Amino acid sequence: MRKLIVQQWVTVDGIVADEDGGLGFVPGEPFSEKTEPAFKASVMGLVDSVDTMILGANTYAMAKDYWPYAEEQGEYGEKVNALAKVVASSKLGDAPWGDFPAATVTRDPAATIRELKEQDGKALWLWGSLTLMRSLLDAGLVDEVRMMVAPVALGKGTRLFEDRRDLKPVEATAFENGVAILRYEVKN
Repeated sequence: MRKLIVQQWVTVDGIVADEDGGLGFVPGEPFSEKTEPAFKASVMGLVDSVDTMILGANTYAMAKDYWPYAEEQGEYGEKVNALAKVVASSKLGDAPWGDFPAATVTRDPAATIRELKEQDGKALWLWGSLTLMRSLLDAGLVDEVRMMVAPVALGKGTRLFEDRRDLKPVEATAFENGVAILRYEVKN
């Protein structure tokens, strides 16, 4: 069975969006000529382990006009754009992704994830999409939470979890750029 991996940028105090809803705490673009090789290898390892990206409607709306054209993202951007995509939305009829194959739109993301998990393939990757993440956690469909922890505390903003979640540590890696990647298995 395939697993669903959630990835979220988060501050050390558990904030995933600052008070205005932004991600100003994220320390720059993930890849440039200055990017630490170990950090890049970790991020690329995740991308190589998945074949389908899951997005909520808001994350899709923010990503669709940038990522299909993000040539400066190099190999990372190429791989992100090549992934099959599913967008959870009750309003969208279609979800184009530049010149790449359009995303599949689902009105029942839990049912779609259950079906995808039963199919052969690599892992599924939920990219951001906090509201969708929370509903999939409640449905018992999230297998792993991967937090990319930025070296900052905001004190205020939107928290990653609204209620108790029991997690099992899988891996913790700190990088020279100050980011730590924490991986947790979700106990369902």
